[in-house]
Amino acid sequence: MWNKIIAMQCHGYGLCTDVKPESAMEKTLFTIDELTGLIHAACLMRPSKSVLDLELKSLKKKFKSKSFAAGVNRDVIRQGSEMLGMELDDVMRESIEGLKESADITGLRGNL
Repeated sequence: MWNKIIAMQCHGYGLCTDVKPESAMEKTLFTIDELTGLIHAACLMRPSKSVLDLELKSLKKKFKSKSFAAGVNRDVIRQGSEMLGMELDDVMRESIEGLKESADITGLRGNL
């Protein structure tokens, strides 16, 4: 139970808490909290409203546009990728794939 509480605190590291992510779960939560927000916004802008046809190339384009989903802190996503020891593209790709698997639960099936 305590590990889950710490992991929850870590997702806001540097923004609203000083609890630094240490475990893989904590680092992952820190990284993908912001990233899933970006993915969700990108899906809602697609004609299909779906993650099922979202490609990495499209997400990277949205990531680079500072005006798109301006509330998403891209530095947190970059920092989290570094903490995980992963390339940003790989973190994005895995996040997209994970959301595809849970598209019905997350409401990102859209009209596909």
